[in-house]
Amino acid sequence: MFSLTVQPQVTLPLSHLINILHSMKSSVGSSSSSTSRKHNELASDSEHRTEPMLNLRELGLSDLGEQQLDELVNRVLPHLSPQQAALPLGGQTAWRTSHLSTHSFFYNKHGFSYGAMPMSAPGFSWQHTSPLQTVSTELQHWPAWIQSRGFKTLRSKTRRLQSGSDRPLESEGFTPSFMKGFLTRDKGVEVESLDSILKNRNIPDGQQDAFKRGFAEGFLKAQALTQRTQDSLRRTRLILLVLLLVGLYGISKTPFISVRFRTTSGLDSAVDPVQMKNVTFEHVKGVEEAKNELQEVVEFLKNPQKFTVLGGKLPKGVLLVGPPGTGKTLLARAVAGEADVPFYYASGSEFDEMFVGVGASRIRNLFREAKGNAPCVIFIDELDSVGGKRIESPMHPYSRQTINQLLAEMDGFKPNEGVIIIGATNFPEALDNALIRPGRFDMQVTVPKPDVKGRTEILNWYLKKIKVDPAIEANIIARGTVGFSGADLENLVNQAALKAAVDGKDMVTLKELEFAKDKILMGPERRSAEIDKKNKLITAYHESGHAIVAYYTKDAMPINKATIMPRGPSLGHVSMLPENDRWSETRSQLLAQMDVSMGGRVAEEIIFGHDYITTGASSDFDSATKIAKMMVTRFGMCEKLGVMTYTDMTAQSPETQAAVEHEVRVLLKESYERAKALLKSHAKEHKNLADALLMYETLDAKEIQLVLEGKALETR
Repeated sequence: MFSLTVQPQVTLPLSHLINILHSMKSSVGSSSSSTSRKHNELASDSEHRTEPMLNLRELGLSDLGEQQLDELVNRVLPHLSPQQAALPLGGQTAWRTSHLSTHSFFYNKHGFSYGAMPMSAPGFSWQHTSPLQTVSTELQHWPAWIQSRGFKTLRSKTRRLQSGSDRPLESEGFTPSFMKGFLTRDKGVEVESLDSILKNRNIPDGQQDAFKRGFAEGFLKAQALTQRTQDSLRRTRLILLVLLLVGLYGISKTPFISVRFRTTSGLDSAVDPVQMKNVTFEHVKGVEEAKNELQEVVEFLKNPQKFTVLGGKLPKGVLLVGPPGTGKTLLARAVAGEADVPFYYASGSEFDEMFVGVGASRIRNLFREAKGNAPCVIFIDELDSVGGKRIESPMHPYSRQTINQLLAEMDGFKPNEGVIIIGATNFPEALDNALIRPGRFDMQVTVPKPDVKGRTEILNWYLKKIKVDPAIEANIIARGTVGFSGADLENLVNQAALKAAVDGKDMVTLKELEFAKDKILMGPERRSAEIDKKNKLITAYHESGHAIVAYYTKDAMPINKATIMPRGPSLGHVSMLPENDRWSETRSQLLAQMDVSMGGRVAEEIIFGHDYITTGASSDFDSATKIAKMMVTRFGMCEKLGVMTYTDMTAQSPETQAAVEHEVRVLLKESYERAKALLKSHAKEHKNLADALLMYETLDAKEIQLVLEGKALETR
């Protein structure tokens, strides 16, 4: 194919150039009829062409005139004499176009067989007049072969490669510049600048701004499209990652193909022991029995020969069982401090990891370090989190590895002489049976809540650490803190010290300790609550009824104080102070507690009438009903039903259930009548105590006694 390079950046076929030259020549102003007729034929023929039409501006020939154009055509095409140009061939012109591929490459290339004349070749079509034929005939040039179809062979390509003349062929028609840049972006082509494009395109000055604006808009749109594409790819990757993680999680739920995660980082780190020289049994108060049992372990650690000479062996484990806050951890530290041996501390949750083998590896590491420093003490707090009962669960197929390793270390094939394991738990029922058998945890020490003597010792220990009134008797506070643990008592002393600091006092008195006790038991005071006079009057008579019944009823607990100051959900209360801890209660004591509970409702009914009783006695009825049911169903204190116990009432017959309910009602009704008779007989004392509560809001035991004896109270 013939081609002409007009500019360094534009290469186009020769037929395209001739079409442009012909169209320009026709537009310059040819007036001959033959030229007009041929021009119309060319226009009709151009409708069937797919070739792009270029103008002289795009070729850089906008400054050429008609004379210069003719000179350019004469230079491009060889000159032909008129006789040669008019040579007919079967009534047709001498210009021919081949549209068929023949039987040989030579025929297809040259238009005739080897040894035949070119004009006698049968493989040419004369049905369509080419623009090149028309223009060349009109301009009187040599006939030219225009090959519209051809093909390459391996031999011709090899010759081109050997000669170095092979280069990428331009596609038929004109390729836009941005498509060229896109197709050649990986070929390392140097990118043109915007100024060079304007210069090479010969764009007029008036249109350069519009060109630049359009270029910028196209660039921004392309950039926005690229950004949207990148965002879409990023979202797609995120969705695929989430789906992958969900898939892995779902696979891990299947016990047969569960994903096993393993890690080795941090498993071999050293475990440093702690010296407990500053903690001894002197720091532990209120648990004398537990200290006595652990003293044997201390003696064994100090002098093991004393026991081994008789054939005894060192106990391997001690299990401390008790409610929270009773001092189990403090006891373990005291054992290590008394024996002056290394103390290794670990929490059960430290061995519970999501990675397979981490807990077992930490158990091995802990015991390896302890055996190297024997004799020593290992304390495992919250043992139930690591030593719980082993179950077969597909959700946790490897959860038993940690406890299995612990069992093997405590009593396995390898001995661990000189290592004492002390475990602490609040929930011994959850421990595995293999863990609490003899040979692992040989001793089980119960650490209960302290009694009144223990509470007194604990209060004295913590009161020494603050500035306190020397006149305070710790046993009074201890009597009113039944059920408090050591941690609760420490909190009580701390709350009292904070209250004294807020009030600006120099020391803590009994008043601050009582305030702290009430705050822990019933919540903080609600001084901001606005209670009208009527409700305050009802509350005063209600609490006075409880106090009167408690004061005049035999076997009732002594009164500690009475108040109508709102605390928590209650508008007032009367606190009772037992002289000693009650390990068991008599029938008379239980009935007295029921009578005291009924005193509030009875007082409201006597003073204000049956129609003006309030809901303030609901908690009183709950406690009274609970006592009556226990007396009938558990304690055997009902003559009609005898000494039989009824633990599950739903499993009893309807007749038995009706009988139990009837006896409970009888006990409650009798208690109500006794409280009503007592209050009616002490109406004067009842009124005086209610007036004193309205005036002072809070009365202690001594002040209540003075009021009931008819004596005047000291002015506060």
